[in-house]
Amino acid sequence: MDKQAIGLAGMLAAMGTLHFVAPKPFDSIVPRQLPGSPRTWTYVSGVAELAVAAAVAYPPTRRAGALAAAALFVGVFPANVKMAVDWRHASPAKRAIAFGRLPLQLPLIAWARRVAR
Repeated sequence: MDKQAIGLAGMLAAMGTLHFVAPKPFDSIVPRQLPGSPRTWTYVSGVAELAVAAAVAYPPTRRAGALAAAALFVGVFPANVKMAVDWRHASPAKRAIAFGRLPLQLPLIAWARRVAR
């Protein structure tokens, strides 16, 4: 497995696991417009990240998994926007984290696309 794929799969697996180990921070950034419980969305997104990680790790499904990872990074962008809006009056450190996550999605998408090739 190439290093790019290992790294992407590992990062997705770690984040997916965190959705179950420490769900509260994820619950807080679920957009209010989504129906149902934020915890349900936290778990659903955790399962999605773990499934995508497995697809990226397995060479026969790597391309599809990496494209799914790119789509996942686009799909979670509204949660990052919500975090930035919610934390706009927080401490400078929290604001830096929240606003820093927004442009971070672009290199994550590019990384997934590189793995897909």
